[in-house]
Amino acid sequence: MKNKTLSFNYELNLYKNFDVVFGIDEVGRGSFAGPLVASCVYFEKEHKWFKEINDSKLLTAKKREELAKLILENSVYFIEEIEVELINKIGIGRANKLIFENLITKIKNRFKDKNVYFLIDGNNFDFEIKNIEYIIKGDSKHISIAAASIIAKVHRDKLMTKLDIKYPGYYFLLNKGYGTKMHRESLKKHGLSSIHRTSFNLDKYL
Repeated sequence: MKNKTLSFNYELNLYKNFDVVFGIDEVGRGSFAGPLVASCVYFEKEHKWFKEINDSKLLTAKKREELAKLILENSVYFIEEIEVELINKIGIGRANKLIFENLITKIKNRFKDKNVYFLIDGNNFDFEIKNIEYIIKGDSKHISIAAASIIAKVHRDKLMTKLDIKYPGYYFLLNKGYGTKMHRESLKKHGLSSIHRTSFNLDKYL
Protein backbone atom coordinates (compact mmCIF):
# COMPACT_ATOMS: atom_id res chain seq x y z
CA MET A 1 0.00 0.00 0.00
CA LYS A 2 1.37 3.39 -0.98
CA ASN A 3 2.09 5.88 1.77
CA LYS A 4 0.50 9.17 0.70
CA THR A 5 2.55 11.17 3.21
CA LEU A 6 5.88 9.85 1.92
CA SER A 7 7.62 11.93 -0.75
CA PHE A 8 10.92 13.23 -2.09
CA ASN A 9 9.68 16.83 -2.23
CA TYR A 10 11.35 17.82 1.03
CA GLU A 11 14.74 16.68 -0.22
CA LEU A 12 14.24 18.43 -3.57
CA ASN A 13 13.46 21.66 -1.73
CA LEU A 14 16.61 21.28 0.40
CA TYR A 15 18.70 20.96 -2.76
CA LYS A 16 18.05 24.64 -3.38
CA ASN A 17 20.45 25.40 -0.51
CA PHE A 18 22.47 22.21 -0.02
CA ASP A 19 24.60 20.01 -2.28
CA VAL A 20 23.86 16.69 -0.64
CA VAL A 21 20.96 15.43 1.52
CA PHE A 22 21.31 12.18 3.46
CA GLY A 23 18.52 10.28 5.18
CA ILE A 24 19.65 8.25 8.20
CA ASP A 25 17.85 5.49 10.10
CA GLU A 26 18.56 2.45 12.27
CA VAL A 27 16.97 -0.97 12.73
CA GLY A 28 17.17 -3.46 15.56
CA ARG A 29 17.07 -1.02 18.47
CA GLY A 30 14.39 -3.02 20.29
CA SER A 31 15.69 -6.46 19.39
CA PHE A 32 16.62 -8.88 22.19
CA ALA A 33 19.58 -10.22 20.21
CA GLY A 34 21.95 -9.40 17.41
CA PRO A 35 23.61 -6.20 16.23
CA LEU A 36 22.26 -2.71 15.81
CA VAL A 37 22.39 -1.67 12.15
CA ALA A 38 22.04 1.80 10.66
CA SER A 39 22.39 3.22 7.18
CA CYS A 40 22.31 6.49 5.32
CA VAL A 41 21.14 7.18 1.78
CA TYR A 42 21.62 10.07 -0.64
CA PHE A 43 19.81 10.26 -3.98
CA GLU A 44 21.01 12.74 -6.59
CA LYS A 45 17.62 12.75 -8.28
CA GLU A 46 14.08 11.42 -8.04
CA HIS A 47 13.21 8.02 -9.53
CA LYS A 48 9.88 6.65 -10.74
CA TRP A 49 10.11 3.67 -8.39
CA PHE A 50 10.12 5.98 -5.37
CA LYS A 51 6.33 5.52 -5.35
CA GLU A 52 6.90 1.92 -4.25
CA ILE A 53 8.95 2.92 -1.19
CA ASN A 54 7.34 2.81 2.22
CA ASP A 55 8.26 2.42 5.87
CA SER A 56 10.30 -0.81 5.84
CA LYS A 57 8.08 -2.33 8.55
CA LEU A 58 5.07 -2.09 6.24
CA LEU A 59 6.72 -3.86 3.29
CA THR A 60 6.97 -7.59 2.65
CA ALA A 61 10.42 -9.16 2.83
CA LYS A 62 10.34 -9.73 -0.93
CA LYS A 63 9.44 -6.10 -1.64
CA ARG A 64 12.13 -4.83 0.72
CA GLU A 65 14.75 -6.90 -1.08
CA GLU A 66 13.58 -5.64 -4.49
CA LEU A 67 13.70 -2.03 -3.33
CA ALA A 68 17.02 -2.50 -1.52
CA LYS A 69 18.59 -3.59 -4.81
CA LEU A 70 17.29 -0.46 -6.55
CA ILE A 71 18.39 1.78 -3.69
CA LEU A 72 21.92 0.35 -3.61
CA GLU A 73 22.25 0.71 -7.37
CA ASN A 74 21.00 4.30 -7.51
CA SER A 75 22.31 6.03 -4.41
CA VAL A 76 25.33 6.85 -2.33
CA TYR A 77 24.99 4.87 0.89
CA PHE A 78 26.82 3.65 3.97
CA ILE A 79 25.89 0.82 6.33
CA GLU A 80 27.18 0.57 9.88
CA GLU A 81 26.92 -2.16 12.54
CA ILE A 82 27.38 -2.19 16.31
CA GLU A 83 27.79 -5.63 17.81
CA VAL A 84 26.12 -6.99 20.93
CA GLU A 85 29.27 -6.79 23.07
CA LEU A 86 29.40 -3.01 22.73
CA ILE A 87 25.64 -2.61 23.14
CA ASN A 88 25.85 -4.53 26.43
CA LYS A 89 28.77 -2.38 27.54
CA ILE A 90 27.44 1.10 26.79
CA GLY A 91 23.66 0.57 26.50
CA ILE A 92 21.37 0.83 23.50
CA GLY A 93 20.86 4.60 23.78
CA ARG A 94 24.56 5.39 23.54
CA ALA A 95 24.99 2.70 20.90
CA ASN A 96 22.28 4.34 18.81
CA LYS A 97 23.99 7.72 19.05
CA LEU A 98 27.38 6.18 18.28
CA ILE A 99 26.18 4.37 15.16
CA PHE A 100 24.74 7.61 13.79
CA GLU A 101 27.98 9.43 14.65
CA ASN A 102 29.92 6.81 12.71
CA LEU A 103 27.71 7.30 9.67
CA ILE A 104 27.96 11.08 9.85
CA THR A 105 31.77 10.81 10.03
CA LYS A 106 31.82 8.64 6.91
CA ILE A 107 29.57 11.10 5.08
CA LYS A 108 31.66 14.12 6.08
CA ASN A 109 34.86 12.34 4.99
CA ARG A 110 33.32 11.46 1.62
CA PHE A 111 31.86 14.92 1.00
CA LYS A 112 34.45 17.20 2.59
CA ASP A 113 33.91 20.05 0.15
CA LYS A 114 30.13 19.78 -0.07
CA ASN A 115 27.33 21.46 1.86
CA VAL A 116 25.61 18.45 3.43
CA TYR A 117 22.23 18.26 5.16
CA PHE A 118 21.25 15.38 7.45
CA LEU A 119 17.73 14.04 7.96
CA ILE A 120 17.74 11.71 10.97
CA ASP A 121 14.85 9.52 12.03
CA GLY A 122 13.96 9.87 15.69
CA ASN A 123 14.59 12.19 18.60
CA ASN A 124 17.31 14.79 19.07
CA PHE A 125 20.75 13.23 19.64
CA ASP A 126 22.39 16.62 20.27
CA PHE A 127 25.11 16.21 17.67
CA GLU A 128 27.40 19.23 17.55
CA ILE A 129 27.18 19.69 13.79
CA LYS A 130 25.31 22.05 11.51
CA ASN A 131 22.54 21.30 9.06
CA ILE A 132 20.86 18.45 10.89
CA GLU A 133 17.17 17.75 11.40
CA TYR A 134 15.55 15.13 13.60
CA ILE A 135 12.22 13.81 12.38
CA ILE A 136 9.90 11.60 14.42
CA LYS A 137 8.65 8.74 12.22
CA GLY A 138 10.80 10.11 9.42
CA ASP A 139 10.71 6.76 7.63
CA SER A 140 7.03 7.36 6.93
CA LYS A 141 7.58 10.93 5.68
CA HIS A 142 10.79 11.25 3.66
CA ILE A 143 12.07 9.00 0.89
CA SER A 144 15.73 9.23 1.90
CA ILE A 145 15.02 8.09 5.46
CA ALA A 146 12.65 5.34 4.31
CA ALA A 147 15.28 4.12 1.85
CA ALA A 148 17.87 4.05 4.63
CA SER A 149 15.52 2.00 6.80
CA ILE A 150 14.96 -0.48 3.97
CA ILE A 151 18.60 -1.24 3.24
CA ALA A 152 19.40 -1.38 6.96
CA LYS A 153 16.52 -3.80 7.52
CA VAL A 154 17.52 -6.05 4.62
CA HIS A 155 21.16 -6.02 5.76
CA ARG A 156 20.27 -6.89 9.36
CA ASP A 157 17.78 -9.59 8.36
CA LYS A 158 20.55 -11.32 6.40
CA LEU A 159 22.82 -11.16 9.45
CA MET A 160 20.11 -12.65 11.66
CA THR A 161 19.45 -15.41 9.13
CA LYS A 162 23.10 -16.42 9.41
CA LEU A 163 22.91 -16.26 13.20
CA ASP A 164 19.87 -18.56 13.10
CA ILE A 165 22.15 -21.28 11.75
CA LYS A 166 24.84 -20.62 14.34
CA TYR A 167 22.38 -20.39 17.25
CA PRO A 168 19.56 -22.87 16.57
CA GLY A 169 16.54 -22.97 18.84
CA TYR A 170 15.92 -19.22 19.09
CA TYR A 171 14.10 -18.91 15.74
CA PHE A 172 16.14 -15.90 14.62
CA LEU A 173 15.14 -16.66 11.04
CA LEU A 174 11.56 -15.85 11.99
CA ASN A 175 11.84 -13.26 14.76
CA LYS A 176 15.10 -11.53 13.71
CA GLY A 177 15.99 -11.32 17.39
CA TYR A 178 12.86 -9.45 18.50
CA GLY A 179 10.99 -10.52 21.64
CA THR A 180 8.19 -12.56 20.10
CA LYS A 181 6.32 -15.13 22.17
CA MET A 182 8.26 -17.92 20.46
CA HIS A 183 11.56 -16.18 21.22
CA ARG A 184 10.65 -15.63 24.86
CA GLU A 185 9.68 -19.29 25.22
CA SER A 186 13.00 -20.32 23.69
CA LEU A 187 14.81 -18.23 26.31
CA LYS A 188 13.12 -20.26 29.05
CA LYS A 189 14.22 -23.45 27.35
CA HIS A 190 17.77 -22.59 26.23
CA GLY A 191 18.78 -19.59 28.31
CA LEU A 192 20.72 -16.63 26.91
CA SER A 193 23.16 -17.03 24.03
CA SER A 194 26.31 -14.98 23.52
CA ILE A 195 24.47 -12.67 21.11
CA HIS A 196 21.64 -11.76 23.45
CA ARG A 197 21.54 -8.27 24.91
CA THR A 198 22.12 -8.78 28.60
CA SER A 199 21.79 -5.00 29.03
CA PHE A 200 18.08 -5.46 28.24
CA ASN A 201 17.44 -7.29 31.54
CA LEU A 202 16.39 -10.48 29.74
CA ASP A 203 16.77 -12.58 32.90
CA LYS A 204 13.09 -11.99 33.60
CA TYR A 205 12.26 -14.27 30.66
CA LEU A 206 14.34 -17.19 31.92
